[in-house]
Amino acid sequence: MNGDVALIVEEEQMANVVPVDDFATGEWYPGYKPEHFDMPWIVDPASPFKPGDEQGFWFLDFHWSRGLTPLAATLWSGDGYCWGTQHAAESLPLPPGRGVSARFAGTHLYGSALPETDPHEVGARANRIATNLPHFLQNYRSIWEGGRDELENTWQYFRGVDFAGTPDLTDLLVKGRRYHKRAMEIHFGVMYPMLANFLGFYGACADMGINPNEIGKFLQGEDTKIMETDREVYRLAMRARAAGLSDVFDTHEPHELRAALGREPGAGPWLTEFDDFLQVYGWRAEATCDVGVPSWIEDNTIPLGLIKTFLKKDDEHDFEAAARNAMAEREEAIENARTGLTREEQAVFDAGLQSNQEANFPWWQDDHNYYIDLKVMLPLRWGCQELARRENADHKDDMLYLFWPELMDVVSGRKPYQGELKSLVGERRQYFDHWHARRSEMPKVLGTIPEAVEDPILIEIFGLNPGSIKAVQNPDAATQTVMKGVPAAKGTARGIARVLQSSDEMHRLEPGSILVCESTSPSWTPVFGKIAGAACDGGGMLSHAAIVGREYGVPTVTALGVATISIADGDEIEVDGTTGTVTILNKAATTSAATTTPAPTADAPAGVAG
Repeated sequence: MNGDVALIVEEEQMANVVPVDDFATGEWYPGYKPEHFDMPWIVDPASPFKPGDEQGFWFLDFHWSRGLTPLAATLWSGDGYCWGTQHAAESLPLPPGRGVSARFAGTHLYGSALPETDPHEVGARANRIATNLPHFLQNYRSIWEGGRDELENTWQYFRGVDFAGTPDLTDLLVKGRRYHKRAMEIHFGVMYPMLANFLGFYGACADMGINPNEIGKFLQGEDTKIMETDREVYRLAMRARAAGLSDVFDTHEPHELRAALGREPGAGPWLTEFDDFLQVYGWRAEATCDVGVPSWIEDNTIPLGLIKTFLKKDDEHDFEAAARNAMAEREEAIENARTGLTREEQAVFDAGLQSNQEANFPWWQDDHNYYIDLKVMLPLRWGCQELARRENADHKDDMLYLFWPELMDVVSGRKPYQGELKSLVGERRQYFDHWHARRSEMPKVLGTIPEAVEDPILIEIFGLNPGSIKAVQNPDAATQTVMKGVPAAKGTARGIARVLQSSDEMHRLEPGSILVCESTSPSWTPVFGKIAGAACDGGGMLSHAAIVGREYGVPTVTALGVATISIADGDEIEVDGTTGTVTILNKAATTSAATTTPAPTADAPAGVAG
């Protein structure tokens, strides 16, 4: 199914339906059996697509653009979506929603919000959240910090484990999964009430006539652990320049840099600084909770590639100025909003603002990733790599191509790895690579497409609003030159588009280029210190791209639906983050070499790289 055909919806039907038939074949990874996905769930379990799923509305989740290995699929779809979200949504509860379910088309994950449709039950759940939410908000800090500290204690336990010296890895693997699953309970147990509180404030602001595009600005300007990491990466780049290492970075590709620096006279002190940095900030992978992706410590390519491109900037990115601008914009937005309100409305606004400043969802949305999303899968990865070594596997990550029951069979000695399972791993690698290559042609949505999405999470985080839903149904998406989305971060920038499928390719972003992608997660944050603008298929006002675009003063438009289809790598484009418009100015075939060093236009805010 190619990208254009995948977006076409049968016009003769009253309901817009993108069939799931191509993916609901009953087949999945070679050797897959339904019992491989037999895991706890509350409302709906994860599975490959199956007949009847076209009755739901499924969105392609941008977090895993590489696809997921069998073990990664078990961990996220089972313990994350189908346990973590459903557990939290039922516990709070969310009145109109029961969490998220997951399906797989090949290796690619699609999510679907699980609605609560019974009016009586919606009312009962509304009464429960009216009781439970105030308690959470009054105790937010202790609840979050308690959960964070619990996870950090478990993390320190794993840091102290000698995996190679542990005779039986079974217990460590089980503990690794329990750590990941517990992290998902804490993650969504904090996320859902915070989001519910924000959305209550959002609704009150909208009722009072406040521009919805301004509401996200009221909470910006708070520092996070992810932004702290970015500053440290940039500091290392400036230290490399001062140490005379710019030429080494300029003349080697990211995967060559570690070895090249090791051969360079005088690079030793800088490498020591780099390794010290990694011990603090390098326990992070380039995907959310994906056991299939290495950390920065295991593979230095990503951080060295970022430093390489930072060194190409003629001027330094002023993080302090960007932070000041974000705070100034916040105060201005708040003052403008209050000015148009009555005294009674101001009281409602001030109370809601204070509550949201204390339990700041946009801040938490980025900060928690340092403690959860980017590292909680690593202990399980270490255990799998040690098991691969003991089993004389061909690759250190071969065990990631086993489903959980198969992994337990191997580590316990119930079934040998050599033989049938080893053969299956080889076939599954080929299957993964095949579907990875098909990512760009995967349908953005599947199933029954509603005229409007009511779930606030899908709207504000994933950007599934009427505009983006209409965009993905446009059969002429590949030829359009003007797109409309959510004006996530104000300002206008022109530059050369770099269409990236995953954060593995971040080193291709040169200073002043425009990032075009499905959407961003915290692993993308460092690039906002060098790009001129960002255009994303997905993401709402509370998405990572929107939050970081505002913090860094980078014009950003999200929820375009088809940016990665309409824009080609090398196109010259304009991103207007004030109006939410992205325009293709010159196609790649006609873009001259002179335009490869773009600059933002005069009305771009301070802090945008030139």
